Amino acid sequence: MTIGIGGFETQGALEQLHNMTAQVVPIQIAEYQQRISKAQAIMQDTGVEAVYLNAGTNLYYFTGTRWYPSERMVGAILPAEGDIHYIAPYFEINTLKGFMQIEGEVSGWHEDESPYVLLLKLLKQMGISQGTIGIDESTAYFLVDGLNQLDHQYQFVNAKPVTAGCRMQKSATELALMQTAKNMTLEVHKAVAKILRPGISTQAVKAFIHQAHQRVGAVGSSFCIVLFGEDTSFPHGVKNPKVLAENDVVLIDTGCLVESYQSDITRTYVFGEASSRQRDMWAIEKEAQAVAFAKAQLGVPCGQVDVAARDYLASKGLGPDYQVPGLPHRTGHGIGLDIHEWPYLVKNDQTPLAPGMCFSNEPMLVLPGEFGIRLEDHFYMTETGPQWFTQPSFSIDDPFGYGA
Repeated sequence: MTIGIGGFETQGALEQLHNMTAQVVPIQIAEYQQRISKAQAIMQDTGVEAVYLNAGTNLYYFTGTRWYPSERMVGAILPAEGDIHYIAPYFEINTLKGFMQIEGEVSGWHEDESPYVLLLKLLKQMGISQGTIGIDESTAYFLVDGLNQLDHQYQFVNAKPVTAGCRMQKSATELALMQTAKNMTLEVHKAVAKILRPGISTQAVKAFIHQAHQRVGAVGSSFCIVLFGEDTSFPHGVKNPKVLAENDVVLIDTGCLVESYQSDITRTYVFGEASSRQRDMWAIEKEAQAVAFAKAQLGVPCGQVDVAARDYLASKGLGPDYQVPGLPHRTGHGIGLDIHEWPYLVKNDQTPLAPGMCFSNEPMLVLPGEFGIRLEDHFYMTETGPQWFTQPSFSIDDPFGYGA
């Protein structure tokens, strides 16, 4: 039996976990202000007069205001010069103020009024009667369409150069929050491995993962993918997952939030005794992850990390490119407030690697009709190169390194 897999009841495994968030330091007001200043500098350099930040992670990143997007416009206008100004339905204004970290004037619209007319009116009140206005790239189409239906002198553009231009490189505080989240999820991985037994369902495993994440201090529900046997060859799961059987490949991909910052770690191992085929493919996956990590040096385009992993897999007779058996998706994604964010470790992303950038490293092997192997850890770029948040899986027989 693989070391660290099975042998525990649910309650016993949970009791080994403890809250890991005691030292968490939230983002402070000064950092939100620094983010706004950086965004305004980018806007001034690129000729963007203002940016509309819609409810969601961009609004939260710049203002500390947690609000989820819906069919009602809630957001903020960030001008290239001057103070931020919020927009919300009148009946939500007092609630919105309670969530603000960066305070600002709030203008409201009633249910029978147009928030789009209000936004244009506010721009003019800010002294912006024409020019380029960036729209938060996560804004729903109906909001952008509502603006475009009106008579105006503005050019609406994607605000990604501003938003991503700030968010791609994480601060020391952000890195610390992400490190805590990833440490928590790794402990959950160790715990869930202990409760596996023949016949256990993926639903039961997911329920345990949720409990375990709460036990280590996570707030809210855990994201997770749990797959056994041939189902592991479907990267994001199947409609009717199978229960666990002896010698099945096990793939568990999960994460949590700490102050809204994400973790996302995948472990793959065998419940029972690994076959020679499983061992060979697991070893190739581990080496592909190492090749990608080694390629991730300052100034190297993100896409070259993906190419390095793919070239290694091709040398082992897998692929080439996105063909299976092989790696059908990108090698990695950026991570922060969103579980997938810019930039990406994919061939066509030419963004140069820079300090503070954070990525998953997961060059998954998909072997249709057999199984899949995904080892996913994350790294961040330092002034001297890449640094793991969590150390990669040790071996197929001892995935968590208990015997190392």
